[in-house]
Order: sequence, then structure tokens, then C-alpha cells
Amino acid sequence: MELHASGEDYLAAILVLQAQDGAVRSIDLARFRGVSKPSVSRAVGVLSDGGFLTVDERGFLHLSEAGLRIAEKICGRRRFLASRFIELGIDPVRAEQDACRIGHAVSDEVFEKLKDVL
Repeated sequence: MELHASGEDYLAAILVLQAQDGAVRSIDLARFRGVSKPSVSRAVGVLSDGGFLTVDERGFLHLSEAGLRIAEKICGRRRFLASRFIELGIDPVRAEQDACRIGHAVSDEVFEKLKDVL
């Protein structure tokens, strides 16, 4: 199953929340992303069906191995790109926004080349 940017964003958000709080529920994800609970419910269903996360009996969200790989990839790209943009003098808010967009769009091959030159 191919993920869209929004699915990758949900996985990355779960990873961030797990690092902060240890356990993540759908309501935590909704608050963090600033979206409605039904939006999170739909996303969790799609991501669960795709094998990217599981929901335990208490309602906690857990990234699968595949989900964790994607979340780490997206978060790593964002951190790398945002820090380089900030070093170039870009406003931190703009740097984060653009790093997010570029992190989804750029291929693995191009990103590796960017890491070599930036």
C-alpha cells in the first residue's frame, strides 16, 4: 500500500507523541495535529488496514515495523532539511513548513544526494 503525505504525517506524529508521552491514543493525535476525532479515526483505520499501526484493547496506537520505518524516515528528513534551511537564514517556521513538504516529495535518491551537499 502506498501512503500519501497525510498518512506519513500521522505516522510521524505518533512517533513524536510516543517519544514525548510514551503512549498515544486517537484523542492525543487529534489534539496534536489539530484535526477532528473522525478524521483521526478514518486515518487510523486506513493505516491499520495497511499494516502501519495497531490499536490495542485499551485504544493505544502502536506503530508496526513498517510504520516505524516510515515515521523515522519522514521525521529524519524534516529535521535534516529544517536545520539546513535555518542555517541558510530561513525563518524557523517557514523552514519547518517547507521541510515538511519537501520531505514528502523528494525521492530517496535525491534526498541522499542532498545530504551529501548540504
